[in-house]
Amino acid sequence: MFQRQVNILKSQSFFLFGARGTGKSFLLDKLFPPNETLWVDLLGGQAELQFAENPDKLSDLIAASNAKWVVIDEVQKVPKLLDVVHREIEKNKIKFALTGSSARKLKRGGANLLAGRAFVYNLFPFTAEELGDRFVLDQALQWGTLPKLFEFCSNEEKKLFLSNYVETYLKEEVFAEQLVRGIIPFRKFLKLAAQSNGAVLNFNKIARDVGVDNKTVQNYFEILEDTLLGFYLPATEASFRKQQIKSPKFYLFDCGVKREIENMSHLPITSSQEMGVVFEHWLITEIFKLNSYLRVKYELSYLLTKGGLEVDLVLQLPKEEPTFVEIKSTSNIQDSHLKSLMAVKEEFPKSKCFCLCQQQYPSVVNDIQVFPWRAGLRELGFT
Repeated sequence: MFQRQVNILKSQSFFLFGARGTGKSFLLDKLFPPNETLWVDLLGGQAELQFAENPDKLSDLIAASNAKWVVIDEVQKVPKLLDVVHREIEKNKIKFALTGSSARKLKRGGANLLAGRAFVYNLFPFTAEELGDRFVLDQALQWGTLPKLFEFCSNEEKKLFLSNYVETYLKEEVFAEQLVRGIIPFRKFLKLAAQSNGAVLNFNKIARDVGVDNKTVQNYFEILEDTLLGFYLPATEASFRKQQIKSPKFYLFDCGVKREIENMSHLPITSSQEMGVVFEHWLITEIFKLNSYLRVKYELSYLLTKGGLEVDLVLQLPKEEPTFVEIKSTSNIQDSHLKSLMAVKEEFPKSKCFCLCQQQYPSVVNDIQVFPWRAGLRELGFT
């Protein structure tokens, strides 16, 4: 049994958003006992049709059930239900747990998002902490940490699952939900988005390669963000004397899904260069997830100057000096790995500078704090 880190407060109704396969239904099944809960699963085509034709049927079911909580799975399938949910919250004090892939379709359709009457939580693939003793870094880097993967023993099964997952998402979440008009250019875009993962985005180049306009590419990235398949990492707003690159980066939400989009998930990570790229991707997504779950409230960004000085991650809290984080996959940190952080330390002498890596013990090198990645996450407050 895995203990999820998302801290859901049952004092109020809530939305639980997450990409397909992140375990939303499984989590709610553990939170709400069947004898006290009315479940409405809109993934079943017949249920979706019935509620779309008659949303008020929900009120009849609630009245007949005497349930303390109502769980509606994939609520974006029937946005009109949210008007009934609103009424039941106000009139009868019923509490709701509402799951969905994202709020994008709800927002675009002008759906009732309950105006603060429901909290919002996001659910992601497993973190290392959630997996506990079952977490193996090399496996997480190669295959990712979607919950379903941990039901499989063979690499062949894992490869087939990820392949089906990518195809299913294209079909069910993006195309079937009418988030894009043409599936072929979006397929091309998705592969380029995977290849651009963690790099400074060049929207014009991606648009040319896909064969669409710049605005369409930006819309595609927004779809990935809104469906929780990825997130932007903006350039830092911290004032730096050297001229900075201001374009954002973009990270897909899971290493395994990213590698499968490129048809590489079945290939072991053998080179130190690839290891460095994948380790950085995984650790930044780990921090992104923990920042959400633990409500640390860091603003996440990166630093890159036109002279080539780059820091992987900048963490900013209100009215505090930024914290600069460099990520290295090596277990043997050298001075050469810390050049960017040493330059930043001269610019921001009061700031904290961390290097998270795979060495065994913490150390201090030229006033830079070097941590094994687990200890570094604790030091940054992600516990």
